Amino acid sequence: LSELEALMERMKRLQEDKEDEEASQEEMATRFEKEKKESLLVISGGIYAFPIQFSFDDEIVSTDVSRYVEDPGFGYKDFARRGEDHLPTFRAQDYTWENHGFSLVNRLYSDIGHLLDEKFRMVYNLTYNTMATHEDVDTTTLRRALFNYVHCMYGIRYDDYDYGEVNQLLERSLKVYIKTVTCYPERTTKRMYDSYWRQFKHSEKVHVNLLLMEARMQAELLYALRAITRHLT
Repeated sequence: LSELEALMERMKRLQEDKEDEEASQEEMATRFEKEKKESLLVISGGIYAFPIQFSFDDEIVSTDVSRYVEDPGFGYKDFARRGEDHLPTFRAQDYTWENHGFSLVNRLYSDIGHLLDEKFRMVYNLTYNTMATHEDVDTTTLRRALFNYVHCMYGIRYDDYDYGEVNQLLERSLKVYIKTVTCYPERTTKRMYDSYWRQFKHSEKVHVNLLLMEARMQAELLYALRAITRHLT
């Protein structure tokens, strides 16, 4: 099977498995912890901390972004150290954008919550209902996996989501791309972009980028707004 056909087959199988039997809460929690720990092994620039068949080291471009920021040392850091047994988890059910963050940010800056919410929803729901040459395809499962994987990298867990879907739908090269674009965008290379979903249209892959950026922004807002809420109370 081609990469595209294999992905569509996995999507179909996931839907059938979900209809037959849903995973227990304990199983879903275990799968989240596994995915969260694995995300720490994804190293920016295109390699895993464990053996993998490809490397993008030769294409990493040293980009000076210091002129764009006041603090040159400011940047992404993994939310936990590798090797830790108990990694911190932000349970989305305890503080969600819809139920908590949206109303708080509107209180702090009138109407900005509506604008942000519209932006999040528009990008999340954007689809041509296509996958490369295939039409009338429901891409909801795939879009949700992309969005939730970014939040997983930031330690955010949704209790009602089975993270086994992430492992099934997102191959390693795509996970490397996701972490680099989301956490270290200046290190992204064209070869990394070309390495995943090779049969997909550029417009579909650009949508992936939009989805990753919005997921990252929402994750950052959740942490910031939760901290403000705790301070106010």
